[in-house]
Amino acid sequence: MENAVSYETIEFDVSDNIATITLNRPDSANALNAKMADELFDASIRCAADPSVRAAILTARGKLFCGGGDLNEMDEAGDGRPAHLLRMATVLHQAVIRFSLMDAPLVVGVNGTAGGGGFSLALAGDYVIASERAKFVSAYTASGLTPDGSSTYHIAKHVGLLRAKELVLTNRVLSAAEALDWGIVSRVVAPEEVEAETRKMAEAFAAGPTKAFGGSKRLLSTAYSASMQEQLDHESEGISAMMRTQDGPHGLKSFLMKEKPKFEGR
Repeated sequence: MENAVSYETIEFDVSDNIATITLNRPDSANALNAKMADELFDASIRCAADPSVRAAILTARGKLFCGGGDLNEMDEAGDGRPAHLLRMATVLHQAVIRFSLMDAPLVVGVNGTAGGGGFSLALAGDYVIASERAKFVSAYTASGLTPDGSSTYHIAKHVGLLRAKELVLTNRVLSAAEALDWGIVSRVVAPEEVEAETRKMAEAFAAGPTKAFGGSKRLLSTAYSASMQEQLDHESEGISAMMRTQDGPHGLKSFLMKEKPKFEGR
C-alpha cells in the first residue's frame, strides 16, 4: 500500500497506480449519508488530482453494494430536510462529476444489491462488473422521492427512454443477468470472483494510455448532447492533443514498428 487515507464511511488507498474506494457501512446496507457523500467527494478529488492514479475501483464491504440513501438520517433532519438533501445531493454529484472528468477509468465492482443511490453509483462507472447475485433497483419513487446521483443522466443513455421510465416509475428489480442484457453492467461473474476480476480490469486500465482514456471518456459524455459538427470538432481537437502526450507518439511508433507499447500515462 503506497497511500492510505482514514475515513469513517469508506476505505481509500492507492497502490500500483490504482485507487480503491470501498463503501464501508455494511451494518447499514452501505447507505449513503451526508458523511459518505463528503468522503466520496474527497476521494474523487484525490483520484482526479493524483497523476499516479491511472485507474480507480469503487466497491463495497458486506453483502450489499449500497442500499441507497440513509432514510433515517433524512427523516431526522426534520424541517431541515430540504436543505439537508440539497447539500448532500450536491456534494455527491460533485464526486460523480470528478469521476467522470478524470482521466483514470472508474471500475465498479457490484458485490450485491445496488438500490437507489447505489444504483446511481453503479451507473456512473466506466466499466461495471457485477456478482451473479447482484440486483439493481431505482427505488426512489417507492419512498416518494425523485432520482439523484446521476441516474437520470445515465440510465436513459444505457437502456433507452421507455425502459428508463419503467425502472424509475415501477421500481422493477433487475437481476444481474437482466442488467447485463439491458446494458447496465459490462460483465457478470461469480460472487467469489468480483474482487479479483474488478482488480484485474483496473490493472489493465492502469497499464494503458491514461490521457487517451480520459479524452475518450469526455468525448463519449457529449455523444447525445453535441451536434455532429460540435462532436467532430471535439474529436479533431482530442486526437490532435494526444500528439502532445508521451503515450500518443509512443503508441503510434510502436504500432508502426509492430512492437507492444509500454504506456506511461503521460
